[in-house]
Amino acid sequence: MPMKVCRSQNDRVIAGVCGGMAEHLGWSPFRLRVVWVLATIFTAFAGVILYFALWFLMPKEPPPAPSFEPAVLLPWKKAT
Repeated sequence: MPMKVCRSQNDRVIAGVCGGMAEHLGWSPFRLRVVWVLATIFTAFAGVILYFALWFLMPKEPPPAPSFEPAVLLPWKKAT
């Protein structure tokens, strides 16, 4: 199943758009942000409009699942 592009929860500067796209592409987030800024400058700031559009169109990344360790399965651990 192909991975869905989502806004990043943990690698965000403004809205997580570049962080999510970098994660999807397998790039460094810094590298994608540099490319995004250069593309924005050379396209008469169309990157800003595209960023805001993606901010509203890309879904948020789901929060990580909580690590659940039932005490029944781990009797050697003390309950806290």
